[in-house]
Amino acid sequence: MLRGVGKLGAVALFLVRVLGQSVLAFGRPGALARQIYNSGARSLVIIMLSGLFLGMVLGLQLFDLLQRFGSTSALGEASALALIKELGPVITALLFAGRAGTALASEIGLMCATDQLAAMDMMAVDPVRHVVAPRFLGGLIALPLLTAIFDCIGIYGTQLIGVGMMGAEPGTFWSQMQGAVAVHDVYEGFIKSVVFGALCSLIAVYEGFHAQATAEGVGLATTRTVVNSAVMILLFDYVLTAVFL
Repeated sequence: MLRGVGKLGAVALFLVRVLGQSVLAFGRPGALARQIYNSGARSLVIIMLSGLFLGMVLGLQLFDLLQRFGSTSALGEASALALIKELGPVITALLFAGRAGTALASEIGLMCATDQLAAMDMMAVDPVRHVVAPRFLGGLIALPLLTAIFDCIGIYGTQLIGVGMMGAEPGTFWSQMQGAVAVHDVYEGFIKSVVFGALCSLIAVYEGFHAQATAEGVGLATTRTVVNSAVMILLFDYVLTAVFL
């Protein structure tokens, strides 16, 4: 318990340090844009494919479930709310942690293992400002954008199967969705994606920055990034869902 509290305090202090340097990182838009590209654009393929297949599975499962109760007209409403409020932010964050989070942790960890961060310190260059802060902001900005893409592709996948294969009425599918999804539903999904983006990016840069300067240390930092990110995503998902409800 003491080690856990100490680790939590260290992460909190590191977050304060990163946030203090993040304001200055906005003065380097080129570096920030590169990190958004690395974290976001390079994750598009897995995000879009996962969103499509998840939407197709939702189309099959929800149509079968709603058909038992004679409520197939609610297919669009149910799929959109499930994706926007819950599945979209959570699945995107888990995929982001596995793809971009591990890349961030291993990249910074390798810089630590090869003494690049120590060299920056010797030259009076703050590594948090020039290395950590742009990567943290890149992940924070990229994840909500990836979540929006995941939601859109997922809804399309549900429509593709539910309407095109299972025979649901297309007009009813879209009209029910438009009538049921409110602004606060989109707001809930957006808040979750921002929180998950901050969590995944913070854990990745913290583990990479504090990795042992060995090949084994970098590997352990990458593993801890995925495990800790997954646990914190699910924990904060419950907390945020309880708060919104």
